[in-house]
Amino acid sequence: MAVAELNPSSSCRRPALYSSLKGSHDVLTRYYNRRSVFLRPAAASRGSNICCSVASNDIPATLAVKIDDPKKKAECYGVFCLTYDLKAEEETQSWKKLINVAVSGAAGMISNHLLFRLASGEVFGPNQPIALKLLGSQRSIQALEGVAMELEDSLFPLLREVSIGIDPYEVFQDAEWALLIGAKPRGPGMERAGLLDINGQIFAEQGKALNAVASRNVKVIVVGNPCNTNALICLKNAPNIPAKNFHALTRLDENRAKCQLALKAGVFYDRVSNVTIWGNHSTTQVPDFLNAKIDGSPVKEVIKDTKWLEEEFTEKVQKRGGVLIQKWGRSSAASTAVSILDAIRSLVTPTPEGDWFSSGVYTSGNPYGIAEDIVFSMPCRSKGDGDYELVKDVVFDDYLWGRIKKTEAELLAEKKCVAHLTGEGVAVCDLPEDTMLPGEM
Repeated sequence: MAVAELNPSSSCRRPALYSSLKGSHDVLTRYYNRRSVFLRPAAASRGSNICCSVASNDIPATLAVKIDDPKKKAECYGVFCLTYDLKAEEETQSWKKLINVAVSGAAGMISNHLLFRLASGEVFGPNQPIALKLLGSQRSIQALEGVAMELEDSLFPLLREVSIGIDPYEVFQDAEWALLIGAKPRGPGMERAGLLDINGQIFAEQGKALNAVASRNVKVIVVGNPCNTNALICLKNAPNIPAKNFHALTRLDENRAKCQLALKAGVFYDRVSNVTIWGNHSTTQVPDFLNAKIDGSPVKEVIKDTKWLEEEFTEKVQKRGGVLIQKWGRSSAASTAVSILDAIRSLVTPTPEGDWFSSGVYTSGNPYGIAEDIVFSMPCRSKGDGDYELVKDVVFDDYLWGRIKKTEAELLAEKKCVAHLTGEGVAVCDLPEDTMLPGEM
C-alpha cells in the first residue's frame, strides 16, 4: 500500500482537463463531505505525484479533515472535488481554459432550467470546460445540495467543478460570468418602492462582493427584478469593474416581441430580426416595431395594421408574463432561463451581419440622447468576445421617441428611490405610477 501524509488544505484545486479515464489514474487530491484532504508522498518533494502500487478499487476511503478557515473559499461538491493527475500527453489539448460561472438564486426554478444547459456546453461551446459556483441562502442550502447532486449525476463531461455557498464573497471568487437571478418577489401589499429597497440591498452587497473577489472583467447579467435598477445598484457598488460589463435582462421581452410579430405576419420567428426592447423591464418597456424587420423588409411594410402594432402588439409583449401566470399559475421560469442563455450567447457569438439584440446596459455615452447614468435596454452588437457596441443605424419617429421618454422618466425616478444604495445621497421616492410586471408579484 502506498504511504502518504495528510496535509489539510483550505481550497479546492482546479481539476486537470481530461478526455476520458483510462484504467487507474493517480488521485492527487480528494475532498469529501466538503472537507479537504491533500495527499502527498511522505518522502517526495513538494509538487510531485503520489506513487500508488494498489489498484484503484483498493484505495482506502478518503478521510475528513477540519479546515481552520472554511470561509476562505467556496466548498466544492461531491465528485467535482476530485482532481486527477494525468500525464501531459493524456490531456485534451483542444479544450479551453476552465471558465467560472457564478449563479445566484441557484436553487430556484429559473436556475433549475438554466444550470443543466450551461453544463451541457450548449452556450459556451463543446470544448469549453465550466465551473459552476452556486449561491443560495441559509434557507435554501439543502435544496442547493440537491441541485449539486443532480448535476453530479448528469455526468456532463464539460462540468469540472461545482461549488455551493451562501456567502457571495466566497461564491463569486474568480467569477468570469455572474448570473444574478436571486431576488425577493413582491409580496401582497408591497409597493414598488419597497421592492426596490429590499432587492436593492441584495444587489448592493453582491456588487461589493463582485468588486472584491470576481475577475476584473467579469460579465454580469442581472435577472432579479426590478432588474434595470438592480443592475445600476450593482455596478455602482463595483467601481473596479467596467460599468459596461453589467446587463439587465430584457431578452425575454425581445423574444416575446419576435413571437408576436411572427404570428401576425404568418412566418416562422427566425424570419424576424432587428427587434429592440427600449427602456425598463416593466410595463413602460417599448417593443420597437419601427426598426424591426421580417424577411429583411421593415415590419411596417409587411404588417400594415398600424393600430395593431401600436396597441395590441405592444400590450401583448408588455403583459405576456401576466397572462402566462393566469393560465399556468406560475411565472415564466423556463422561457426566462432560455432568454438568459440567449443573452450570453449573443455576447460570446458574433452578431449576424446587419442584426442586433437587446440588453439593458449603462447609458453613459449612448448615441441616442437617452439620459445618462441609468441602465436602459438598447440595441447592441457583439464581435463574440463578451463585449458589445451600441447600434447607431436606428431611426425614431414621434411615437417611438414619446414612448422611450416615458420609460426613461420611470428609470430616473427609480434611480432617485435607491440613491442611498448607489452612494448618491438620500433616497427620494416619487414613482409616477405602479408599472410592476405581473411576474414580480
